[in-house]
Amino acid sequence: MKRILLFIIALLALISCSTTKLLPPGTYRLASNKVVFDGKEKVASGEVSQYIRQKPNTYFVLGWNPFLNIYNWSDGSDRGINHFWKKIGEAPVVFDPLLADNSRSNIANHLQTLGYFGSQVDTSVQYRRRLANVTYTVRLGKRYQIDTIIYDVPGGEFGRAFSADSANITVRPGDYLAEKSLEAETVRGASAMRNRGFYEFSKNNYAFEADTLTDRTKLYFRIMEHTRGGSAAEDAPFARYRIGDVRISHPTDIKFREQLLRKFNIIRPGALYSERMVNTTYSRFSALKVFNNVNIEMTPADSAVVDCDIRLSGTDLVGFKANFEASTNASGLIGFSPRLNFYHKNIFHGGEWLNLGFTGNWQWLPSTGALSSEFGITASVSFPRLLGFPMGWMRGGNVPRTEIKASYNYRNRPEYKRSLASLELGLSGQLGRNFFYQISPLRLDYVRLFGIDEDFMAILIMYPYLWDTFEDHLDAGVGGMIYHTTNSDVVPKTAYHYERLRLDLSGNLLSLFNPLLPVYEYKDIGIAERMILGVPYKQYVRAELDLGRVLRFGLNNNHALAMHFVAGVGFAYGNSVALPFEKQFYCGGASSMRGWQARTLGPGYSQMSDFYQLPSQTGNFKLEADLEYRFPMFWKLEGALFAEAGNVWSLDRRLSGEDAARERPSLGSIAGDWGLGLRVNLDFILLRLDAGFKVYEPSREAGHRWLGPKGWFSSNGFAIHFGVGYPF
Repeated sequence: MKRILLFIIALLALISCSTTKLLPPGTYRLASNKVVFDGKEKVASGEVSQYIRQKPNTYFVLGWNPFLNIYNWSDGSDRGINHFWKKIGEAPVVFDPLLADNSRSNIANHLQTLGYFGSQVDTSVQYRRRLANVTYTVRLGKRYQIDTIIYDVPGGEFGRAFSADSANITVRPGDYLAEKSLEAETVRGASAMRNRGFYEFSKNNYAFEADTLTDRTKLYFRIMEHTRGGSAAEDAPFARYRIGDVRISHPTDIKFREQLLRKFNIIRPGALYSERMVNTTYSRFSALKVFNNVNIEMTPADSAVVDCDIRLSGTDLVGFKANFEASTNASGLIGFSPRLNFYHKNIFHGGEWLNLGFTGNWQWLPSTGALSSEFGITASVSFPRLLGFPMGWMRGGNVPRTEIKASYNYRNRPEYKRSLASLELGLSGQLGRNFFYQISPLRLDYVRLFGIDEDFMAILIMYPYLWDTFEDHLDAGVGGMIYHTTNSDVVPKTAYHYERLRLDLSGNLLSLFNPLLPVYEYKDIGIAERMILGVPYKQYVRAELDLGRVLRFGLNNNHALAMHFVAGVGFAYGNSVALPFEKQFYCGGASSMRGWQARTLGPGYSQMSDFYQLPSQTGNFKLEADLEYRFPMFWKLEGALFAEAGNVWSLDRRLSGEDAARERPSLGSIAGDWGLGLRVNLDFILLRLDAGFKVYEPSREAGHRWLGPKGWFSSNGFAIHFGVGYPF
C-alpha cells in the first residue's frame, strides 16, 4: 500500500509541475485549436485543421503531456542537468496571433478550392492562466452545381484521342464546381493524352471558365494549343510523337549483358510515345538494384520525333550485412544470435543476386554448464525473371524474380544433435507499389537426429507426439507469403501499416503415392508411418498472420505509437501426428514477449519442461498483441515504453485431463509483460536495447501469477534483449 501511495504522490507531483514556467514574459502557450461550423453544412475537420499554421503540443492521456513538464524542470539555461531536461522534454508552443490570422486566411482560401465560394472564417482566442485556446468559426459559402459542360477542344488527331478518353473524364454535370476537382482532372487528362503520344501536352494547356450568373451553372472546358500565360499567337497544333533513337549507357566498370538491357527496356524506335512506357522502363531498371540512379531523358528531334537517352549510374555491387541479437534474464540464461550475409548484385552480369548467409545461435546456462549451439549456412541465387518463361511475358514495371536456395543447419543440444538440409525454389515479385508476394512451388527439408540422450529417448517413447516431432523425416511441400506495407524503409520515419500472411502445406503430393510406399510401425508407441527414402514424410498445414500499424504524432511527428498482432496455427494430419519442431510456434525473445527469453513461455500454463536442459517451449497455436510508445530523447537516442500479451498453446487432440487443461487455449493462460527500451537511431540502422518485466506469468501457482515491482527484479522476473531494427 505504501508503494502505491508513493507512486500516486510522485505522479501528482509530475503532473502539477508548470508547463508555462519558461514562457517569455507576456506570452501564452497554445493549448488547443478548435474548428466549429456555423450552420448545418460541414466539411471533414481534417480538410480544415491541416491548414492551421500553428499546432499545439500533443497530449497523450487526459490532456497531459509529461514531456512538457520535464522541459520545465530546467531553469531555461543550457548548463548541466538543465540541458538534459530540455533535450528529453518538449518545449511549449508559444502562441503567435499573426499565425492564427494567417491560418484564418488559409482556411478560407482552401474552402474556395473545395467549391465553397464566399466562405467566412472568424478567429477568437480565450486566454486563461497563460494558456491560449483558439477557436476558428467557419461559415461555409455557396456551392454551385454544374448544369452543363461545354467543351472547346482542338479537332483532328487530338480531338479523336480526346473523344476516346472522354469516358474517363472525372468532372461531370451534376458535380459541384470546385477548383480542386478541376485541377485533379487536368493532371489525369494530361497524363492520359501523353500516353496516347502527345508528348508536349500538359495540364497547363487546360482552361476553365464558369458562368454562375444564373441558377444553371455552365462550365466551359477548354483545351488551348498554347500554355497558360501565353497567347493565341503562339498556337501550334498538338502532334503525336514517335520514338526516334534509343541509347542506353552505363559505367564501363559495371559489366551487364547488353542483350538483357534491351529486353528490360520497352522504349522502342518507331513506337508511339507513351509516358507509361517511359515510367515502366524506369521502374524495371530501378528494380534490378544494380544501378544506383536511372535517368531517362526525352529530347524532341523534330516536329514529331523524340529521342531517348537512358543513363544508368553505378552502385556498390558487393557488400556485407550483419545483424545481432542477444538476451539474458535473472536466472542467468544467456543467448545470442549473430547473422552475417555476403551479397553480390550482379554475379552473372545480368542482375542476378548471390547471397551467402551465415547464422548462429547459442544458449548457455552458466549455473549448470548446459550449452546449446546452432550453426547454419545458406546459399542462394536470384534471377530477375521467371525461369522457363520468355521475358516478353513480363508486364509492368515490377520485375519478378526466381530464387534457388540451398541451406544446411546443425544444432547441438544436450538432449540431441540435429542436421537439417533444405532446398527451395521460390518465385517473388511486387504488385503495385506496396504489395509483395513470395511463392515456393518446391520446398524440401531433410531432417536427421542423432546422438540422442538415453533419458531423452525414454521421454520420447513415453510421449508419442514428441516422438513424431523429433524423429528423422522428410518435409516436402509448397509455401507462400503475401505482404502489404505502406513504408518499406529499413528505419521508417512516417506513419505506416503492414499485413503479412504466410502459408505452408506439406506432404499432400507425396500422400498420393501412399499405396506404393512401405509402412513402418513403431509398436512401442503405437505409430505407423509411410516411408520414403527410409524416413517418414511430414503432412501438415500451417498459417501465420502478422499485422502492424504505427501512428505518428507530436510537433514534428517524432513520437510514435506502434501496434502489433500475430496469430498462427498449424495442424498435422495424415502421415503425421505433430508438427515438425522447426514449424512450431514459440514466444519470447528480442521481438516477442520481451519479458521472457526465446522459447521460455508456454504452452499455456506449463512450467519449464523437464525434458530439456535448455528452454524449448513450443506449441502449434499462437496469439500475441504488442503495444509500444516510441519517443525522442536527445542526439540519436530514442526511448520506448511497451506492453505485450500472448502465449503459445497445444491443440493436440490426444491431450486429456490435466495436460489438456494446462496446454490448451484459455483466457487465464495469456501471459503479460511491460518494459522500457533505449534505441540508437542512425537512420540507416537502428540499435536496440530492451528490458522486459513480467506482469502475469501463467506458469506460476494460482494466486501468485501477478507480479508487482518486487517480482519484476526477482529471480526470472525480467529479461534484457539487444537487437537491430524495431521489433515490429
